[in-house]
Amino acid sequence: MVDLLSQHKKLEPELIAVLQQVIDNSAFIKGKEVGIFEQNLANFLQVSQVISCANGTDALQIALMALGLQPGDEVIIPAFTYVATAEVIALLGLTPVMVDVEEETFNISLPGIAAAITDKTKAIIPVHLFGQCSDMEPIMALAQKHGLFVIEDNAQSLGAEYKMKKAGTIAHIGCTSFFPTKNLGCMGDGGALMTNDPALAEKIRMIANHGQQKKYYHQVVGCNSRLDTLQAAILNVKLPHLNQYLDARKHAGVYYQNALKDFEYGTLPTNQPASPPTYNQFTIKIKNGLRDQLKDFLASKGIPTMIYYPLPLYKQEAFKKYVAEGFSLSFTERLCQSVLSLPIHTEMTEEQLKFISDILLKFHP
Repeated sequence: MVDLLSQHKKLEPELIAVLQQVIDNSAFIKGKEVGIFEQNLANFLQVSQVISCANGTDALQIALMALGLQPGDEVIIPAFTYVATAEVIALLGLTPVMVDVEEETFNISLPGIAAAITDKTKAIIPVHLFGQCSDMEPIMALAQKHGLFVIEDNAQSLGAEYKMKKAGTIAHIGCTSFFPTKNLGCMGDGGALMTNDPALAEKIRMIANHGQQKKYYHQVVGCNSRLDTLQAAILNVKLPHLNQYLDARKHAGVYYQNALKDFEYGTLPTNQPASPPTYNQFTIKIKNGLRDQLKDFLASKGIPTMIYYPLPLYKQEAFKKYVAEGFSLSFTERLCQSVLSLPIHTEMTEEQLKFISDILLKFHP
């Protein structure tokens, strides 16, 4: 699904050099490379503040903590997303309120958000799924109308744009992940938060560092969530290549779109003019209950695929208690039963893309 070895081989001399430098300095926690990376990413995103942390899940949790939400407060999220979005809400004693998504874009439904707002609602977390932004302009307008915070879950879409603004910089706080398979990946776990609000940035930085600004003086209850220096050094090498990586993903996505336009058993991803996709995943909706049969067919030809996601969040055992018995969301249900993601990454060749597309077009159940 992702060829990390080939990507890193191209950068190997530079990566080895910066890792050796970190070893020589031996400042493995909060070394100078961390601050340099935060500033480099802030410059790339054109946002005033970036605060790095240990992973994308921590980024979401720290964002919620920084907003001062209280147990029982409701946070609206899409039901079709990775578990981390809901997990952090539950861990903090908040209530995840799951709403449907748009079947065409896979992103959170604006009517779904509007219908879910109550006097307990305090925040919305739109997820920019598979490399394409949610429709942020009306979401921000709705949030402003009701006095709600918005946190962008940008783990799959770093570098994507929405109406000429970088994803993750539009809401009160943006969160991202540097998991190795993301648009910008490190060699382990890593994450970051971004904001244009200096007061929020100060609080976020404090929470991520045990609730302290000065060592051993703890102003709030925080957590221990740091991007280590080795990972920051790796990200500093890779960040200048991010636009190149995004172009490669877009090239692969456009190739699939053209090669598979006559694929009769599936619907290809929809491209939104306001937010050109960066194709962290290339996800097809397979028709007529043929998803598993197609997955097996491709596997028999040596082509891996993935299902993101096989179950709505509200059907996961851990989250059933947050919804009424029999609760169901139509588009989310259909997507979980039909989606199939093809290999897509920064190192794909025309030969690989042609091979996969040709095989897919030979599928006849």
